[in-house]
Amino acid sequence: MCSLKLAIYHNLPSGGGKRALFEITRRLADHHRVDVHTLSTAEHEFCDLRPFVARHEIWPFQPLPLARRPFGRLNQGIRSADLRRLETLQHQVAAQIDEGGYDVVFVHNCQFSQSPGLLKFLRTPSVYYCQEPPRLLYEPPTERPHNRFSPAQRVGNLFDPFPGIYRRTLRRLDRRNVQATDLVLVNSHYSRETLYRTYGVFACVGRLGVDTERFRPLPRAKEHRVLSVGALTPKKGFDLIIRSLAEIDSAQRPALTIVSNFTDPVEKAFLQEMARNCAVEVEFCAGISDGGLVDSYNRALLTVYAPIMEPFGFVPLESMACETPVVGVYEAGVRETIVHENTGLLVERDATRFAEAIGGLLADPERRAALGRQGRAYVQDMWSWDRSVQAVEENLGSVADRRS
Repeated sequence: MCSLKLAIYHNLPSGGGKRALFEITRRLADHHRVDVHTLSTAEHEFCDLRPFVARHEIWPFQPLPLARRPFGRLNQGIRSADLRRLETLQHQVAAQIDEGGYDVVFVHNCQFSQSPGLLKFLRTPSVYYCQEPPRLLYEPPTERPHNRFSPAQRVGNLFDPFPGIYRRTLRRLDRRNVQATDLVLVNSHYSRETLYRTYGVFACVGRLGVDTERFRPLPRAKEHRVLSVGALTPKKGFDLIIRSLAEIDSAQRPALTIVSNFTDPVEKAFLQEMARNCAVEVEFCAGISDGGLVDSYNRALLTVYAPIMEPFGFVPLESMACETPVVGVYEAGVRETIVHENTGLLVERDATRFAEAIGGLLADPERRAALGRQGRAYVQDMWSWDRSVQAVEENLGSVADRRS
C-alpha cells in the first residue's frame, strides 16, 4: 500500500476506545503521515497519541454548566444546546481538515454526540470507527430503585419538553452523521447487525486486538478472589456478579475486585449496599495503571464479565492474554471473544448459572490452568494488534482510492 496522508479525529475519554485508538495510531504512524485533530474535552494523557503523530491539534470546547436542583429539568435543554455548539465547532474542524490535503480521515467517537458532526461536513473521504450507537436512544434503561420516578416527577415528565428535544436532536444528528461517512467500521459482527437495524448501513468488521507483551502471565500468587473490569455503571452488570457470588457457599465464596476507569457514585453506593446485604466482599479500584490492571488479572482466579449487550469488550481478551480464564455472559459481542469450554465459559444471564460456572472452576485448578493456557494461545493467534491494524489500513486505503 502507498503511504497515506491521514487525519484522525476523536473526542474520546479514557477507556477501551482510547486504548484501541492508541494501538492503531502508533502502528499506522510507522507507514503513514498521521495528524490528530481532537477536542479539549478528550482524554490526552491516557494512551497519549502525541509521541507518534506529526501534528496534534486540540480544539477548545467547554460544555455548558449543568443546572442543580431544583432546576435539574433544564439539563436536557442545556445538553441540546451543547450538541448545536458542537455542530458549529466540528464544521470548522472539517473545513480545516479538508484544506489539509489528506487522503482519508479516520473518525472516532465523540463522548457527547457519539457520532461526530464533522462526518457530514467533510469533503475528504472518511472512515468512521463506530464503537456503538448511542445506547441512551436505542436501548431500554437499566432498572434501578433510585431511577424510579415519584408520582410528582411522573406528572412533571408529561409537561417537560426538554428530554424529548434532546433525544430528537441527538437521534437526528447521529443518524445523519453515520449515513454521511464513506465507510463504517465496527468491532464485532453483533455491532454490524446493530448498525444495520439502527441506521440501515452495512458496516465492515474491523477486529480489535490485545497487546500480549503488556497483558501477559506474571509470577503472582493467586488470591481467593475473582475480578471484573469496566465502567462502574448499571450497563456493566456488576449487580448480577454480586448476586451470583452470594449463591456460592460462604466457605468457598471468593472476594470480588471491580476495576473501573469511570465511577458513577450512585451506582457504587447501590452495589455496596447490595454486597453488604449479600455478604459478598467487594473491593472497588478506580483509575489504576495498565501495570496495576495486569497485576489484578494475574492475582485473580477468574475474571467474571456480565455487561448488558456489550458490543465487544476488551476485558475477556485482556484476561485470557494473562492466562486468567473468563466466565462471561452469553450475549452480544462477548460471544465472539470467548470460545466456550476452550478459553472460558459462556453462561446465560442468570445468577444461579453464573454461580455454578464460577464455583465449578474455583474447585478445579487444573481446568482453570488449561483454560488459561488455551486462552493466551488463542489471543496470540487470533487477536494480535498487527493483524487488526493491517485490516484497518486496507480499509483506509480502499476508501482513499475510491475518491482518487
